[in-house]
Amino acid sequence: MAATIDDQLAIQDLTTRYAQHLSRHEIDDLVALFLPDAIYHAFNTDYSMEEFPALLTAAPRGQLIINPPLIDIDGDLGTGSQHYIFIDQRNHDMRLAWYDDLYTRTESGWRFARRTTTFLRRDGGMDHGKEHDPVRP
Repeated sequence: MAATIDDQLAIQDLTTRYAQHLSRHEIDDLVALFLPDAIYHAFNTDYSMEEFPALLTAAPRGQLIINPPLIDIDGDLGTGSQHYIFIDQRNHDMRLAWYDDLYTRTESGWRFARRTTTFLRRDGGMDHGKEHDPVRP
């Protein structure tokens, strides 16, 4: 089912806040956009919200540029997909990717239940990232 205008705007606000907090390296504000038991998936690994701040701290800083998400709603649950470009601030290298999301409506508004990254590769392929996670042995 397509999202209502209110749901669409609320989830678009959620994803925009994500991009802003990530670009400004506001880790506590970023984590607050997720459910406490949410999962962030990248590098072929699921990260809990306890592990997510360490992953963010180890990542390069830069600018996340997003498009509005495509959203479907079923009651208090939603799914979405959102393409993005991340530009590394040190050298302006770009990463092209998209997020696949699961959202949950809470008393405080919509929150991420799961966010998965798929990277677009120069060779035409796509994957969830190479297993090079700097915060795991």
